[in-house]
Amino acid sequence: MTVLSQVNEQNRYRFDQACRVKAIKSAAQLGIRERISINFLPNAIYKPEVCIRTTLEAARVHGFPVEHIIFEVTEGERVEDGPWLAQILREYKRCGLLTAIDDFGAGYAGLALLADFQPDLIKIDMGLIRGVDSSTPRQAIVRGLMRICDDLGVQVIAEGIETAGERDFLVDAGIRLMQGHLFCRPVFQGLGQLDSSAWGDGRHESPR
Repeated sequence: MTVLSQVNEQNRYRFDQACRVKAIKSAAQLGIRERISINFLPNAIYKPEVCIRTTLEAARVHGFPVEHIIFEVTEGERVEDGPWLAQILREYKRCGLLTAIDDFGAGYAGLALLADFQPDLIKIDMGLIRGVDSSTPRQAIVRGLMRICDDLGVQVIAEGIETAGERDFLVDAGIRLMQGHLFCRPVFQGLGQLDSSAWGDGRHESPR
């Protein structure tokens, strides 16, 4: 049984809050000073100005810079009220937190959410990235997203990079922020070691 399978209406709010505090505490203990991303459950939030207090207090207690916290909503989670989600994200942004839409292009919200709210970042889903260097439709979609985000002032991160070919196409498309196994494998409660050779000619940046 997975942890997420045990989340229900009764414990969703407590689970969401506990995950935020744990993420901030762990980042501080590891000495991380780069940006950290925290996925949150929008359906667990009723009053965003109240929910955010726990996050701000955790950052204060553990000495972690608020401006280095990115709150991500996963586009794949079904949200019944898009404007309400946009309101939540606006409140987070007002408090000095960065905002992001994760797995963009894979779920329910898509461009409608982007029309209601412009986050600091979007993360293009790995399903669109996989084999993009050899797929004309994927290339057209990624370039189209880049144009939209340029017009809206939204930064783009490409997720799930696994090959040098994918990396090189994305660089040519204007994407400078990337993450994926090509650069570093996930590490549990630790700091990953970046493979410097995976950055090619140095035109890319890791998402910080």
